Amino acid sequence: MPGYYDGRYWTLWKLPMFGCNDSSQVLNEIQECKKAYPNAFIRCLAFDNVKQVQCMAFLIQKPAAA
Repeated sequence: MPGYYDGRYWTLWKLPMFGCNDSSQVLNEIQECKKAYPNAFIRCLAFDNVKQVQCMAFLIQKPAAA
């Protein structure tokens, strides 16, 4: 994993996709991330831009060794 990592923090893949309204963009980014980090936990976060809170989070990939 890039940078400082001790198991307590998640590293961002890229800049947040503010204003994204096309699910295919999100799925493409997920596939790119899985290719770049095949042995890492990957999760997706979604935020409500009006309330400015996290409204959804789920695990996309769990490494086989975990």
